[in-house]
Amino acid sequence: MSHKKAKVDPWRAEAMNGWTAVIRLPLFKVFSSSLQEADDGELPNDTWAIVTEDGYVRFHTKRRAPAEEWSWVFAHLLLHLGFGHADPRACAPKDIDGDRPHPAYHAACCVAVERFLRTLKIGRCPAPLPAELPENDEVTLSEQWRRLSVPERFKPVGEPDFRIGSAKLAELLDFQRSFAIGIAEAATAALDRAGEPRTPVEGHVKGPWDVALRWFASSYPLLGALAAGMKIVSDAELARGWDISIAAVSAEAGEIYVNPLAQHSEHEWRFVLAHEMLHAALRHGERVGLRDPYLWNVACDYVINGWLVEMGVGEMPEGLLFDQSLAGLSAEAVYDRIASDLRRVRKLATLRGRGLGDVLDRPPRRAGGHVDLDDYYRNALCTGLAYHQSSGRGLLPAGLEQEIRALDQPPLPWDAQLARWFDEHFQPEEKRRSYARASRRQASSPGIPRPGWMRPEEVVRRPTFGVVLDTSGSMDVRLLGKALGAIASYAAARDVPRARVVFCDAMAYDAGYLPVEEIAGKVRVRGRGGTILQPGVHLLERADDFPPDGPILLITDGMCDVLRIRREHAFLIPQGAWLPFRARGPVFYLK
Repeated sequence: MSHKKAKVDPWRAEAMNGWTAVIRLPLFKVFSSSLQEADDGELPNDTWAIVTEDGYVRFHTKRRAPAEEWSWVFAHLLLHLGFGHADPRACAPKDIDGDRPHPAYHAACCVAVERFLRTLKIGRCPAPLPAELPENDEVTLSEQWRRLSVPERFKPVGEPDFRIGSAKLAELLDFQRSFAIGIAEAATAALDRAGEPRTPVEGHVKGPWDVALRWFASSYPLLGALAAGMKIVSDAELARGWDISIAAVSAEAGEIYVNPLAQHSEHEWRFVLAHEMLHAALRHGERVGLRDPYLWNVACDYVINGWLVEMGVGEMPEGLLFDQSLAGLSAEAVYDRIASDLRRVRKLATLRGRGLGDVLDRPPRRAGGHVDLDDYYRNALCTGLAYHQSSGRGLLPAGLEQEIRALDQPPLPWDAQLARWFDEHFQPEEKRRSYARASRRQASSPGIPRPGWMRPEEVVRRPTFGVVLDTSGSMDVRLLGKALGAIASYAAARDVPRARVVFCDAMAYDAGYLPVEEIAGKVRVRGRGGTILQPGVHLLERADDFPPDGPILLITDGMCDVLRIRREHAFLIPQGAWLPFRARGPVFYLK
């Protein structure tokens, strides 16, 4: 007698696979939820699934969808719990209709969840909302939509997808606290995959600074993900060797160095740690540019301390930099203001001490891990900002929110910036149609002549530009080829036939006018010591056959002399290199 295997519904299997993919994520692993099949007739046909007040997800068994769409649906439902939408303590009485949310409140909650889901990139939305989402929180949106009605494009399909429980049940099942822990664990897991595992937030408490760090992960979502990824090093010998009075930070190592001999309360340590985490996350060490590092550190301290006092994060220790008259200014504006009084500024003290910056240029210990720090800090802050706003944790300073949103807009790549520079200086010649040339004919109508494209035949000066090329031995040949290839393609696209090229190492070599596509073939890295570019610049500026308005493009690795250029120019240098002078023209960083 043969036993036939029971047939497995492939669409139910897709739903199960979508659920498994979601609950394996560290962000949702901490939820005490389970998946159940809805009874026949329990859910309308246009409803995918609902989440009950006690955390059970019930899905429609007759919905046919791939696992990617189910993953999005399940993540959407669990985020309702994490944001406290099903918690009656977080809802106004008018937002609750029995055990179901008011339609305006439900629509506002779904918009908040969708905003957050777009940063996570989990699964695929079955019916995506518009690209432009309102930035208001749920309370503001629900009040507005209750008065004016919910716009059609934001109305959820089907019945409300979450249920609102009782206050007693909400106390037993604190999904918001679980979600905060999930954010911390997600950030820790990401860093563990990228490199050296970080100190777990729930680990052994060594001092009041560790208690303060745990508070951020559990109670302050804006900096919770950052706190999970930072490691506190409390070493008295290290603090004495690096003259750390209270604390300092290394964004590259992801470590905050505290002096264990400093006597501060837990609330003061919250302020100190938030101060250092914002230094690292806003990349103040990388943004110093050609400014004085200490003065830039002081300017950033004024801005950060003003934000933290305004937000009420902890208590500011006595003696830190704070000036109410600088409120609302950016770090760049504060730097310009304090740079005029160097005598007074040199006597000010950061958290590291007087005359010392608490943003370390390089870590005192070996930096571990291989992780894109810009991406990590940007994602941690943007995720924290989204959760902070969606959970209604209070207002933030406009300057801090503006800087975080600016981090979420990465700069243009160097080749796009170079193309824009060519657009500013060179306009392609306009072509026109004419019957003066041999006509073009189409196969469908060979008896009808067609005008052809032609350029103006009058004698005009063709546009050109100068290239001063560093050919010393320190130049990276691969990056050099990439730069020359980009120059050739952009110049040809803008009808620039030739460029005046000067090769420079220990002296200048005039190569004359070369077709732009042949410049790369003429380059020879000579490697004769240091680079002197000024003679090459003088040669172009004084040449009779080089137009007085022709721009100059300089390609170097930064190991060159100080340049003075009297006409339009730009620099192409490798990523991470620095020019030994303040550039007057744009600088494009090769990657």
